[in-house]
Amino acid sequence: MRSRLLLIVLLFLTPVTASVADERPTLLVIGDSLSAAYGMPTDQGWVALLESRLVEQGRDFRVLNASISGETTRGGLTRLPRLLERHEPEWVILSLGGNDGLRRIPLEEMSRNLREMIDLSQDAGAQVLLVGIQVPPNLGRHFTERFHRIYHDLAAEHDLPLVPFLLEGVALEEGMMQSDGIHPTASAQPVMLDTVWKVLGPELDG
Repeated sequence: MRSRLLLIVLLFLTPVTASVADERPTLLVIGDSLSAAYGMPTDQGWVALLESRLVEQGRDFRVLNASISGETTRGGLTRLPRLLERHEPEWVILSLGGNDGLRRIPLEEMSRNLREMIDLSQDAGAQVLLVGIQVPPNLGRHFTERFHRIYHDLAAEHDLPLVPFLLEGVALEEGMMQSDGIHPTASAQPVMLDTVWKVLGPELDG
């Protein structure tokens, strides 16, 4: 009799607990090594710091970091539909493209991939924050200018909030980059968070 009562209690409690957890809005970050906290514990990366800031401000978001080192817009586009279906995010922070540039993936393809990711996210009911990056000048002035303009063009086309350059105040600052000259240090992560927050914060308030 006691075991039967316990089973009945569990049957009633389990759906309620799952429902409460599922009600938290999800903020999905899909990016590359710059968002995956490359070279450091993940809890020191800017995405983990973002979750801490949201908690401090009483914003009950679940932050899901789906960033992978080496990711390109091709890989992101392949993974995104499943992420949207599974997590139903309220926000998608899209921070890809750096590896496309370094691998000289055609800019037309990069732009098309980002556009499809934006469309998929919006069709799923998510708001999108687009985060841009810049590639090294040794790739050529024409290429670097076209590359950077992609983010501005897509943001204007879709009326999106845009962070123009994730590594603003980091890329050329002493002590802010790891020895490879590509990945930011742990001390740079709060600066990166502030760069993102300047755009994201007002959007969340709105």
